[in-house]
Amino acid sequence: MAQATEVKKYKAQPQHVILFVILVVLLYIFVFFKVIPFGVSSFVVSLFQPSGERLEKIGFVKFDGLVWASTLKENEKKYQGGIEIKKEYINREFIFDFSFHERKTEIDGYVKGKWEFYAKSETLGEFPIILEPWVGFWILALVVSFLISAFITMMLPSSIGLMAILFEKQIDNTKVKIRLQTGFSDDIVELLIAPNDKLAEEDRDKIVSVYRYIWERTVTDDPSSTQHSHRFEEEFNDNTDIVLFRNEQIYERIKEYYSDFVVKEIEDTKDGLMWRKNHILFGKGLRLYMAHHFTEKYSNNVTGMAYGGAGFLIIAVGIRGLKFIPATKPSFILLAIFLEFSMLMLMAVTLFYTEEEERMDKMLKKMEDANRSQLETLRGQQHDIHQLTNALVGQTAEIIKSRVEKAISEYMASSENVDKAIANEISSKIMKGLREAYSDKK
Repeated sequence: MAQATEVKKYKAQPQHVILFVILVVLLYIFVFFKVIPFGVSSFVVSLFQPSGERLEKIGFVKFDGLVWASTLKENEKKYQGGIEIKKEYINREFIFDFSFHERKTEIDGYVKGKWEFYAKSETLGEFPIILEPWVGFWILALVVSFLISAFITMMLPSSIGLMAILFEKQIDNTKVKIRLQTGFSDDIVELLIAPNDKLAEEDRDKIVSVYRYIWERTVTDDPSSTQHSHRFEEEFNDNTDIVLFRNEQIYERIKEYYSDFVVKEIEDTKDGLMWRKNHILFGKGLRLYMAHHFTEKYSNNVTGMAYGGAGFLIIAVGIRGLKFIPATKPSFILLAIFLEFSMLMLMAVTLFYTEEEERMDKMLKKMEDANRSQLETLRGQQHDIHQLTNALVGQTAEIIKSRVEKAISEYMASSENVDKAIANEISSKIMKGLREAYSDKK
C-alpha cells in the first residue's frame, strides 16, 4: 500500500504538463520574434556588410529596428540614430532587413513581405536573398524553447515542475532496480545511496552491521579476487571512516561481485538525492534520468529520428539541385539543415549519457557468481522449509493425540454419558435376543 502511494506521489499531474506547455509557448514566441531575428541579423550583417575600400566610398547606416542599408557617404552621419528607413535615404546597394514589417518600393525603396527577412549585398549576388522564418527557423525556435523550458522545470519544485517530477520518479525507480539486482533490503539500499553528509550522521553500529552483511554477501570462490582474500575485520576498525569505506571498499566489492552498472546506478542515485535536496544541481538529476531512463527507453527512437532527418536533408538538397528551390529562397534548405542538426544533437546527448558496455567475460563471471549465490540461498531456504515441515508434522500429531485423550476423558467423566452408553448397550442386547428367539420359532 505504501508503495502504491509513493508511485502516485511522483506521477506527472495536469499542472506539470500545463505549466510546461505554457513555458514552451511563451519562450517560442520570444525566441521566434526576438532571438532568431537578432541572431540571424548579427550573423548575416557581420559577413556581408561593406568593408575595406568599399566602406570608404559609401555610407552604411543602421535604421530603426533590425534594418541596415547603404547610403551616400555624406549622409551617413545624418541618418544615424535609429530613424525609420525610407526610399530617399538609401542607394539600394546593401540592404539588410530582419524586421517583421512589410516594405514597398514606392515608400521604402524595396519589396519585402511582413513574414520575410531581406538581405541584399554585392557578395550575395545580383538578386536579394529572401528568408522565410516560418519555414526555415520554426524548428530551431521550437527546440530552443523546449530546452529552456526543460531546464527551468528541472529547478522548479516537484509539485509544479515537469522535469522535476520525472527526476523524482526516476530516483525511486532506480532504487527498486538496485534492490532487485542485488537482493538487498530497502534499508541497505538507502545506506548505499545516501549522500556523504547524510551517511555520516547515521548510527555507526547500524552501518557497521550493514557493511559486514554486504562484505559477507559479496564473497566469491575465486582465490584471485579481492573479495576472497580479506575478512571484514581486517579492513574495518573503530578508526575507519564509514563514508570513505563505503565509497571505496563497499562500492568496489559490489562492482566486482555484480557489475559496473550496479555501482553506477548507486552513484547516480546518490547524486539524484543531492539534486532532490538542492534543485540548482540539475546536472546530477539530469544524468540519473538520461542514463537510466531516457537512453534505455528511447535510444533506438533517437537513432531512427536522426536517420529520418538525414533522409529529409538529402531530399531537400536533391530538390535544390534540380532547381526546384531557387537560390534566392533557401528557407526549405534551412529547415532541413536545422532539423537534422537537432536530431544529431539529440543523438549526441543520448550517446553521451549511454553507459559503456561491459566485457562479456566479466559479465559471464559475475553472472556465474550471482547464480551460485542464489543457488546457495535457495538450498538454505529448502533446508529451513524441510525442518519447518517436520516440526509442524510432529506438532500436529501431538496436538491430535492430546485432543483425542481430552475428548475421551471429558466423555467418561460425565455420568450421564456413561448411563446413556449402558442403556444403549442393554437395549441392543435385548433386541438381539428377541430377534434370535423369533427366528427359532419359525
